[in-house]
Amino acid sequence: MKDKKSESKKTNKVVTFLMDMFGSFWALWGFVSFAVSFLIIFLPSMVAYLIPGKKGQDYFIWVSRCWMQSWLYLVGCPVTVRGKENFKKGETYVIVYNHNALIDVPLSAPFVPGGNKTIAKSSFAKVPIFGWFYKRGSVLVDRKNDQSRRKSLEVMRSVLQQNIHMCIYPEGTRNRTDQPLKPFYDGAFKLAIDAKKEVMPCVIFGTKEAMPISKGFYFVPKRLEIHFLPTVASTDITASELKDKVFVIMKTHYLKGGKNL
Repeated sequence: MKDKKSESKKTNKVVTFLMDMFGSFWALWGFVSFAVSFLIIFLPSMVAYLIPGKKGQDYFIWVSRCWMQSWLYLVGCPVTVRGKENFKKGETYVIVYNHNALIDVPLSAPFVPGGNKTIAKSSFAKVPIFGWFYKRGSVLVDRKNDQSRRKSLEVMRSVLQQNIHMCIYPEGTRNRTDQPLKPFYDGAFKLAIDAKKEVMPCVIFGTKEAMPISKGFYFVPKRLEIHFLPTVASTDITASELKDKVFVIMKTHYLKGGKNL
C-alpha cells in the first residue's frame, strides 16, 4: 500500500513538473506572439487618432477585436461571447467585469459591441509604443492620487455622453482570494447613477485557469467565455444598493458556471 502511495506521489510530482514546464513555455509563446501581433496592428490602430468621437472609438475597437481574435487563436484560447442581445441599439452602458487574470484586460473591451473605453492605470501609458495604443482605449487614472480619481470620473461621464460604453473592474485589482469575487468598490455604480446609465454585468470564465494568479509566469490553453448579462437600472437606488445588487447577480452567475444565461 505504501509503495502504491509513494508511486502515486512521484507520478503527481512528475505531472506537476511537466505541466509547469509547459505553462512556462506557453507563457513565453503567448508573450512573443502578443508582441509580434501587436506590432502588426499598431499602425492600423493609430488611424483611430485621426477619426474623431465615437466613430474613431468604434474603429479602434474593431481593430482590437481583429487582433485579439487572431492572438487568442494562436495561443489556443478560443473565446465564446454570449448575451450580446442585451445591448440595445443607441444605448450606452457602464459595463462591469470580474477580474481574475492579466488576460482579462485585452480580452474584455474588444468583444463589446461598439466603441468603449476601459478605466486603466496611468503607469502603463508610459510604456514605449504600447502606451499610445493603451491611451487610445482607456481613461487613465492614478489610484493613489485623489485629484486623478476625481478627474477620471469627469472623463468617464464625458465618454458616456459621447455614446461610448465605459468598462470597469469594480473589484479594483485581480482577485487573489479563494472567493468567486472580491468586494466591489462604489465608483462604477456612482458613475452609472450620476450619468443616468444602466449597469451591464459581465462575467468572464476561463482566465483564472488559463493564467493562475499564484503561478507567476504561467499560461495554458483554455476555452474562454464572456457573458454579458441583462442590464440593471440605476434609477431610484443608491450606489451601495446598486453595487450589492450587481454583486449578487455576478456571483450567482459565476457559481452556476454561466448556465443560467
